[in-house]
Amino acid sequence: MTTQTDSLMDFLDAENAQLKAEGRFVRLRVLTGHQAPVSVVDGKRVVNLTSNNYLDLTGHPKLKADAKAAIDSHGVGTAAVRPIIGTQDIHLALEQKLAKFKGTESALVFQSGFTVNVACCQSLMSDPKDLLISDELNHASIIDGARLAKAARKVYPHKDMKALQAILETPEARSARRKMIVTDGVFSMDGDLAPLPEIVDLAERYGAFVMVDDAHASGVMGENGRGTPSHFKVADRVQVSIGTLSKAVGSVGGYVAGQKRLIDYLTSTARPFTFSSSHPPSVIATCAAAIDVMLDEPQRIQKLWQNAAHLKEGLKKLGFDTGASETPITPVLIGDTKKAQEFSARLFDEGVFALAICFPIVARGKDRLRTIVSSGHTAQDLDFALEKFGKVGRELGLIP
Repeated sequence: MTTQTDSLMDFLDAENAQLKAEGRFVRLRVLTGHQAPVSVVDGKRVVNLTSNNYLDLTGHPKLKADAKAAIDSHGVGTAAVRPIIGTQDIHLALEQKLAKFKGTESALVFQSGFTVNVACCQSLMSDPKDLLISDELNHASIIDGARLAKAARKVYPHKDMKALQAILETPEARSARRKMIVTDGVFSMDGDLAPLPEIVDLAERYGAFVMVDDAHASGVMGENGRGTPSHFKVADRVQVSIGTLSKAVGSVGGYVAGQKRLIDYLTSTARPFTFSSSHPPSVIATCAAAIDVMLDEPQRIQKLWQNAAHLKEGLKKLGFDTGASETPITPVLIGDTKKAQEFSARLFDEGVFALAICFPIVARGKDRLRTIVSSGHTAQDLDFALEKFGKVGRELGLIP
């Protein structure tokens, strides 16, 4: 029975109908079992080209064993935020390990990559006289963090260093109390890299500091997966280094690494850190174990890049446009929402899961399938996927 109170929410029917009409209504896919290169999704066995499990660590024996041991020694949760009594010894041990891994004085773990970006933007850009300068294709968490910051905001066209320099030369920038340039290291939709050497050159020339979100570079780029600053050999010139624990690391969370005074400041001021309960011990142990594996098994990263090249080259030979990708993120550009969604659905029927990414996640006309390989895919898995891409692509008239 519908009550008068229930009717107050009737507007949601129209909103959901509009989302469906625009192709933006989300139906959650259900994964059975762990996130594997070949997974069972919605009851169907498929080659999984949609996961961020780059190093195939979600089922690694060491990660699982350490998670179980942490439950026995530290319990299932902390039931507190970090600044009260939610900091256990293993939290500090993970942060010390991350700082050593990144080559910084200190590090601080957050509940997710999203919250660490929000926290850093909000805390470091805390005055209207500050200026936050952002690439137009930065992740949504950076955009939302910038909105929550009190600073003025400027956005430069994607990777356009002349435009960035022009912003830095404006009177507003020259008079700013502090300036921060924020960029993704790897851009999540196109798989291209930020021009970090040019960015840090401009930052130093104009008195700005740099924040790099390495969500899709953590475990993927640089020495043993240390990220894009390591890849470009500018790690000592990036002041705020963001990493994720939710993708290649195979668990969940985010962290910021940098000078001790940066971490001290964020510990005292970052609202997501102060007002969210800390990670359960099993998660912390899993993340620590993953760092060990990244150091001890570098062949996982090598295999990841071999697989990425295999798929990328195969898609190009079939006639697909893979855009500007330089990483294991390989888009298959379609340019039409309905065609992209139909392509994804037909591939799924054929045993390949490659999700359609459409407006508003990407700009209109930039609709695509986004594929991501892992180190766990076999050549046979990828050849099967390429065969199905070719079959369905020809049937839909997307390739000759």
